[in-house]
Amino acid sequence: MATKIFVNLPVKDLNKSVDFFTKLGYTFNPQFTDEKATCMIISEDIYVMLLVEPFFKSFTKKEVADASKVTESIICLSADSREAVDDVVSKAVAAGGTTPNEKQDQGFMYGHGFEDLDGHLWEVMWMDPSAVQEQPAAAASQS
Repeated sequence: MATKIFVNLPVKDLNKSVDFFTKLGYTFNPQFTDEKATCMIISEDIYVMLLVEPFFKSFTKKEVADASKVTESIICLSADSREAVDDVVSKAVAAGGTTPNEKQDQGFMYGHGFEDLDGHLWEVMWMDPSAVQEQPAAAASQS
């Protein structure tokens, strides 16, 4: 069975967050959407649950980080090309996001990022497929 990833993020305004990520081209699963949460589809195996802060708090006894003030994580997604990296970041900025860092160009790897409306950090990167060496499945599973 393939592993699926569900990233859970607290948001202040669910409707504004849905509008922001819709402008970046993402869609949402209505089956897992209500006034407290929505399921943003990144890929067939990756989803981001955007949860209004009071609902998010119900899953933890810890204080919830204010991502506009501290970094709790950096979510990195791959892109098919350098142009696709720039396209996503441009859409994010046009939708109200910001770019906290400069582009990173290492020749074989290119990336840029943005902060969403709640301050969560998103990196988008492209890597030249010829720069990635195949790893045996057994070696990959040991790490």
